[in-house]
Amino acid sequence: MKKILINAILLAFAQQMCAQEVTFFTPRTVRVVKNAPDTSKETGLSLVVTAKPQSVKVSTKTQGSVTTYTTSELVVKVENAMNRVTFLDTKGNVLMQEGENAFTAINEGPDKGRYKVKQTFAIEQDEPIYGLGLLQNEKMSQRGEHRLMVQSNLEDYSNFWQSIKGYGVYWDNYSPTRIDDDKSGVSLESQVGTKVDYYFMYGGNADGVIKEMRQLSGKVPMLPLWTYGFHQSRERYKTSKELLDVVDTYHKTGVPLDGIIQDWQYWGNNYLWNAMEFLNDDFRDYRRMIDHVHGLGKHMSISIWASFGPQTKAFRELKEKGLLYSFETWPQSGLPDWPPRMDYPSGVLCYDPFSQEARDIYWQNLKRLKDAGIDAWWMDSTDPDHHSYKESDLDEVKPITDPATGKDFMGSYRSVRNAFPLCTVEGIYQKQRAEDPAHRVFILTRSYFAGQQRTGANTWSGDVSSSWDSFRKQVPICLNYTLTANPNVNTDLGGFFAGSYNKSYGDATSACHNPLYQELYVRWMQFGTFCPMMRSHGTEVYREIYHYGKPGEPIYDALLDAIKLRYQIMPYIYSQSWQVSQNDDSFMRALMMDFPQDKNVWDNNREYMFGPAFLVCPVVNALYTPETANTTDPISGWDNKKKSLYQEGFSVDWSQKKSYEVYLPAFTNKDGGKETEGVWYNYYTGERFTAGQKCSVDAPIGKMPLFVRSGSIVPLCTKAVEHTDIADWKELTIAVYPGANSTFTLYEDEGDGYQYEQGARSTIELTWNNKAQTLTIGQRQGSFPGMQQQRQFTVKLPNGTTRTVSYNGKKVSVKM
Repeated sequence: MKKILINAILLAFAQQMCAQEVTFFTPRTVRVVKNAPDTSKETGLSLVVTAKPQSVKVSTKTQGSVTTYTTSELVVKVENAMNRVTFLDTKGNVLMQEGENAFTAINEGPDKGRYKVKQTFAIEQDEPIYGLGLLQNEKMSQRGEHRLMVQSNLEDYSNFWQSIKGYGVYWDNYSPTRIDDDKSGVSLESQVGTKVDYYFMYGGNADGVIKEMRQLSGKVPMLPLWTYGFHQSRERYKTSKELLDVVDTYHKTGVPLDGIIQDWQYWGNNYLWNAMEFLNDDFRDYRRMIDHVHGLGKHMSISIWASFGPQTKAFRELKEKGLLYSFETWPQSGLPDWPPRMDYPSGVLCYDPFSQEARDIYWQNLKRLKDAGIDAWWMDSTDPDHHSYKESDLDEVKPITDPATGKDFMGSYRSVRNAFPLCTVEGIYQKQRAEDPAHRVFILTRSYFAGQQRTGANTWSGDVSSSWDSFRKQVPICLNYTLTANPNVNTDLGGFFAGSYNKSYGDATSACHNPLYQELYVRWMQFGTFCPMMRSHGTEVYREIYHYGKPGEPIYDALLDAIKLRYQIMPYIYSQSWQVSQNDDSFMRALMMDFPQDKNVWDNNREYMFGPAFLVCPVVNALYTPETANTTDPISGWDNKKKSLYQEGFSVDWSQKKSYEVYLPAFTNKDGGKETEGVWYNYYTGERFTAGQKCSVDAPIGKMPLFVRSGSIVPLCTKAVEHTDIADWKELTIAVYPGANSTFTLYEDEGDGYQYEQGARSTIELTWNNKAQTLTIGQRQGSFPGMQQQRQFTVKLPNGTTRTVSYNGKKVSVKM
């Protein structure tokens, strides 16, 4: 009796101190909430979660102090006396168990009455976890991290991670959050909150987890077709003539190009920072410039920021309404001098993206550029930049709009700090989508948070250094980002800071002839071919490929071939974008996603699948040149105190044969009821390699190792093109890689606008019967304006065998 009484007292105490709530959103996703003792300031705000709980059939059973909730997919056990939750699959296998939690009262400042909130998750010591965000740590598994997670130029966080065991956790808090991973498990402690609030989702595998996260926080919209083409950028084109010279040169030389990007200062001086107008005298003819770009079938993106100079229209309106934060941001000085002259402060301030009114003002100013014909937005510094940091900067209180109710409440910057990029990007997405449904929104942004996939925004990895060490980090950073349910990611191809490869400061061309940089740029560009966005950008060194030689020269040809390969596989890429949007798939797939049974790939941070077919093996080590570190300081640019990496007279024989070691993941082909050992095909030669082995393969400067999985179908452009256009897909090559039965859905639509959501699209199912060696091109489903009625398909096998057939939308079979 005494023992029962003690247990009852413990249970009552636990419930009083930390009341628990368990809510199923789907049979696989459950929300766990533990409220702090005093929740009088609770708002119920969620900036990330957009879903409402489904009507889920849940069996509830209480035995002593343990309550068990069971759905068709998941078992949740709540030990009330211990204030602990355990998650199991329906077979009784433990997936994850909670550790300790804690609430630490905040007794002063604007968040007084709230708490620091902490929860530990007791996962297995040898259990890899993935995701978290964009971390420049070169790791695939993110175990062993100890850091304060706050958005910045080079690193961003999503509070979401997933395990090799097929589950994921999203921690729904937007304040700076510390992660500590040690023997007790993974602990998350956020600086401001009133509750422990997280979502556990069991997908069974990585794709299933991503699907649950997107169902919880928003699906990915289709992006314009042209955004998957090649984009050229530079920091920066200083005149409209400079920009047009680039576009014209690419056009005249036949180099494929879809996007040209204008970086900052087209608005003029720093006091006019982000004026969202062409006020710079060198861009007064901006309408002619934009029209010329469009006349060549290209598109134009432009740099915009989350901050405004004091002489801009937006600044004045936002200031009057109290919708500007007061912390110091970039640029610090109003003068162009470097280092910044702080006796002439710029007065530039960030706006409050958490306020709907501020977002409305932002859009009304941005519409000037939209009306001028700009096609897409490059949102820089969405972290945002924060200089001369003081802890008190996070105490500033501003209006925060609850997306569920549309009502404002006052909250500290600290309480929503990490959601800044999500809110500023989503403000534009929602406004533009509502006002211009004929054009899909495209936003390139420097930072992100969980849920941002629903805007379609593509995040780049920040202003990274141009070095092999930095390049190596970009592969796992893109893969872990993808594993947070955000599929759209890219990097500055060639790295951003490359000045050390020049002969001297201010010389932007000598690095173009420096073999040390040439090799790095080529390999980075080859990697970019297999990223969701292929964008060349950087400072101090020109990036346009015609600066690197001429046709027939190895470096120029290698750069051009990388771009041409991108356009060759465009039907495959666009079809995969439909799978991402419709079926919650991903572009860049960590090998543990497709080969979880092969433990050799669990921590592979060098290779990945691009869609279901391609095994991409970027060459992330120098093969032709010494791997010398780039001495460029990633903050201040060129460092005059360190030696230039330029060597007069240094040359390389690029015709040398080079090899590179790769790992070909293990898998089996399933052909009916029969299983056979998997095969990888060399994309360039058709040579077969047995799966599950390390091997040394050719890696000349013009090609990185690239393989295709047996049992794959890859649609390709038959003819060379200069930009993306569905009209160019009248003739396609269907490459089939035998070994197993397989299917692929060829997707097409108008390439822009949201009419596809109302059915203006077509799909053609391609089916390979491995035993019969026959490809069936299924009956076309759906239609859209401008659809090709008559087509020509050339079916091709790795041994070079081809057969060409005409197609009019009716089912046709091709025996090989």
